[in-house]
Amino acid sequence: MLSRSAEHLFWAARYLERAEGAARLIEMGQRMTLIPGAGRDEWRSVAAVAGAAHLFDGEERITDASIVEKLVLSPDEPSSIRHCLNRARDNARAVRTGITSEMWEALNDGWRRLEMADPSAALRDLPAILEWVKARASVFRGAADSSMLRTDGYYFLRLGGLIERADLTLRLLDVKYFVLLPETEIVGGGRDHHQWTSVLHATSAARAYHHVYRGDFSPWKITDFLILNPRFPRSVAYCYNELSRYLELLAIAYGERKQCNMLAAQMVSRLADTEMGEIFATGLHEFTTEAIRHNARLSGAIHRAYHF
Repeated sequence: MLSRSAEHLFWAARYLERAEGAARLIEMGQRMTLIPGAGRDEWRSVAAVAGAAHLFDGEERITDASIVEKLVLSPDEPSSIRHCLNRARDNARAVRTGITSEMWEALNDGWRRLEMADPSAALRDLPAILEWVKARASVFRGAADSSMLRTDGYYFLRLGGLIERADLTLRLLDVKYFVLLPETEIVGGGRDHHQWTSVLHATSAARAYHHVYRGDFSPWKITDFLILNPRFPRSVAYCYNELSRYLELLAIAYGERKQCNMLAAQMVSRLADTEMGEIFATGLHEFTTEAIRHNARLSGAIHRAYHF
């Protein structure tokens, strides 16, 4: 496969995953702002996870309308849903012959919806818009899984989505712990029930988590589930197990293991050797910060290995 085609597939999946992640974060923000007595600017935490905190520096308190303007409808902000969907579509169009018609239709169906949206109407219809974004991403992934040949093109597509998904989970946990943890709460103590369960909802993990831990919403157990559980599709461990697998398949296809294979294997080994509760006890912020950096190094190594 041409490196240019591999790059387009990688970034089509990554931008689509980023758009869905933004939709999930905004849903989480809405849920947290509705909690009676919420005294914090919860929208600021959403912006921080999305990497867009700088957009709201001049606002004393972020409003729903401002979120819609900058994180949903903006055509230029790299973290906005509209920008990410447009970039996903542009990358897919550039490699149109490398994807199936079902995948293209998933990206192309109603693609101008946000471009045509009026800010006030978008604010009013925000829940429906967010559901539409998540549905587009799910349909695209389903089409890829059911109609795309398992060749190097599929591997690059999966790598992009997994890199972005692991990054979102890590940033979400870091901001929850480092920004939203009440100042008076001892690290590792208490539940802060609503905010921590909002993290589970943002990652569609509430039902799966309940099957593992039932009604115990201890912060350290939620952390373990979203980082170490190898069976949950949005956990860091699951993402890295899959990243390592697809990178090994590429190594077999091209006859050479690269630095990216080593970096993925390092994280897989580290997570497998980590005991339950260890991350929260020794420092969640420190772990997530280093893991985010590792994720960035892995992405850069993939780019260098395959000449993006």
